[in-house]
Amino acid sequence: MLTSNKTSSKRKRDTPVIFPAQNTKAVPRIPNGNVGMGSGPDELLLQENLWGILNSITEGILVVNQDLIVTQVNKAASEITGFSSDELLGQPCLEIFRGSLCESQCFMADSQHGQAAKDVEVEIVRRDGTTRAVAVTTSLLFDGQGLAEGVVVVFRDISEYRLLKEQLKGKWRLANIIGKSPIIQRLFQKIQQVAPMDTTVLIQGESGTGKELVAHALHYYSPRASKPLIKVNCSALAETLLESELFGHARGAFTGAICDKIGRFEAADGGTILLDEIGDLSNYLQLKLLRVLQEKEFERVGEVKPRKANVRVLAATHQDLKDLLKKGLLREDLYYRLKVVPIYLPPLRKRREDIPLLVKHFVAKFNKEMEKGILGPTPDAVAALMDYDWPGNIRELENAMEHAFVHAQGLYLTLANFPSELPSDGSHAGKKEAEEIRKALKKTRGNKTAAANLLGMGRATLWRKLKNHSP
Repeated sequence: MLTSNKTSSKRKRDTPVIFPAQNTKAVPRIPNGNVGMGSGPDELLLQENLWGILNSITEGILVVNQDLIVTQVNKAASEITGFSSDELLGQPCLEIFRGSLCESQCFMADSQHGQAAKDVEVEIVRRDGTTRAVAVTTSLLFDGQGLAEGVVVVFRDISEYRLLKEQLKGKWRLANIIGKSPIIQRLFQKIQQVAPMDTTVLIQGESGTGKELVAHALHYYSPRASKPLIKVNCSALAETLLESELFGHARGAFTGAICDKIGRFEAADGGTILLDEIGDLSNYLQLKLLRVLQEKEFERVGEVKPRKANVRVLAATHQDLKDLLKKGLLREDLYYRLKVVPIYLPPLRKRREDIPLLVKHFVAKFNKEMEKGILGPTPDAVAALMDYDWPGNIRELENAMEHAFVHAQGLYLTLANFPSELPSDGSHAGKKEAEEIRKALKKTRGNKTAAANLLGMGRATLWRKLKNHSP
């Protein structure tokens, strides 16, 4: 029930009404509970009807005076805050809206200075100590002579909406891997399934697809998460230096070895080691790695004493290991040891529906790093981002977004802000995509559901693309 402070009967001014400061048209008054103050029958009926309306809505309504004391309240406000109307009336709003609403800024005080809030999401602390997410809108309150009387606060409970949004955010993100496409959702499932095990994982995909992010997820969702994750690029060093880097060396083992040195396998003991670009290992180092995988032991360069290493091995490559196997560049026994559980990361052109999510992520990232307030790309820039083939995959997209942020002048990233490689139209990419869809439908004999799965997209997405590519 809408209630007013008992002291309001002593006021001589008219009952307050709500309307914006820039508008002088009268709007229905908020009843103050003292309906017997010379009001006629029509006025009484209007006030009773307004009471009924305000108590029937799900939004909470509080009215505070110029001293920020609660003077009026409806039923929903009591339900959302957990305070009864008697407990709300006559109290400073600070005692009611506890939490982030009062910690960050006072919307009531700001509203008195003409800075009204509209659907601002904040958290309040209810009477029982639990928190509740609400969206707050405020408006100045005026009396019958147009003088500022206080502030009316309308707030609605958005806790379930906030929870759903967080669940969706979690669904579309695993560690730092972002995507909602079916192929990425299956990747999330596989990572969560494989991460708790100690099995060797082979991560394959083109350069820039995020293989290192998969390795991070596999490590941090495993029982080894509190131990080190050590990364080694197998293509960055010559064979002799790489052997020392991996397994360590004894003092005097070679020129320049002035002291004993532990290798990456020892440093990763109890944790995980990521061997990136595993396809570039020499045959000799492949043999030594095979011993580690089979027997969990190795020898430092210049030593004959075997050492143990309790390490989970993750391997990553952009190369086709089967092709290396056929050419004799990869040992067959090592190949089968590495591919116990293979994980394939698709190129970005195979998961275009993830591009808007990735763009949103990079907008937030570069806004924070560069202290900007850019809202995002313009529609034509979005279209170009969606149509481009991204041969450099997510790494290229990130670099393109950073390039655009550096050159941006306004609130939006225009097509001119992006690198020149980005096409002004998507004709080439569109033709290529249409050809891929045609091949998938031919392979599945026209089964659109099977074709969508083959292409790594949802069935509805395939239908939309078929419509877009139709003559």
